[in-house]
Amino acid sequence: MTDDIAKDTQEKINQLSMMEQNMSSLVMQKQQLQQQLIEVESALSEITSSEECYKIVGNVMLKIDPKKLEKELMDKKETCDLRIGAIDKQQLKIKEKAAKTQAEVMDEIKEKKSK
Repeated sequence: MTDDIAKDTQEKINQLSMMEQNMSSLVMQKQQLQQQLIEVESALSEITSSEECYKIVGNVMLKIDPKKLEKELMDKKETCDLRIGAIDKQQLKIKEKAAKTQAEVMDEIKEKKSK
């Protein structure tokens, strides 16, 4: 069947494969960010009930002001939220492009079969 498909159609099929790989990569990145977000939110909830806070820097645990640590964690949470939002936008664009490309490929295959 590959011999029957035009080079342009084959290229679109290859593009679909690349889009699928990109989506898989984005899903993995998003899962990692969501895990980080859960950890940050958990740490933030613990800080509110603690008078003393510690932060691990390399192999050393340092005492840190709870307000300073809360600010760092809030910044990290905001960064994670922004990155997750950016990944969502990328996923949406890829899905739209993949749907369009897939429709084109199906149309071209149907045209080829009807000839």
